[in-house]
Amino acid sequence: MTDPFQPASCVTDGVRISVQTMYIPEQSSPSTYMHVFAYRISIRNESDSYVQLMRRHWDIVEALGEKRVVEGEGVVGQQPVLAPDEDYSYVSGCVIRQPIGQMSGYYVMVRLKDRFSFPVLIPAFTLVIPPLNN
Repeated sequence: MTDPFQPASCVTDGVRISVQTMYIPEQSSPSTYMHVFAYRISIRNESDSYVQLMRRHWDIVEALGEKRVVEGEGVVGQQPVLAPDEDYSYVSGCVIRQPIGQMSGYYVMVRLKDRFSFPVLIPAFTLVIPPLNN
C-alpha cells in the first residue's frame, strides 16, 4: 500500500469519525480505468451513552462528475455497539474510474438507552492516486 494521506475527522453528537485512505497500486489498473483505494474508518464514542451503528450511506463523486450512492445495513457485515469511550475501526475499499474522487456520507446510529436514531457525519475525504516518482 502507498503512504496514507492525512486523516479526516469530525464529531457528531458525541461520535467521532476519522478516515484514512490508501491507494492500492497492485490491485489497480490505470490503463483500464480502475483505481483501487482502501480506507480505514475509526469510530470513537465520546458520548456518555451506548450507541449502535445501524446503517451507512456513502456519496462517491469522481473527477468528471460521475456520482454513486451506496447504502446498506451496518459496516463490513457488522452493526457494532460502542460503549462510552470505546473505539471501533474497520477497513473497506472503493474502486473508481478516474484518478481522483471524493467520498462522504453518514452512519445512522441508535442511542440504546432511549432508541433515539440520529445521523453521524462521515467527513469528506479525497481518493487520489499519489504522484508518480521518476
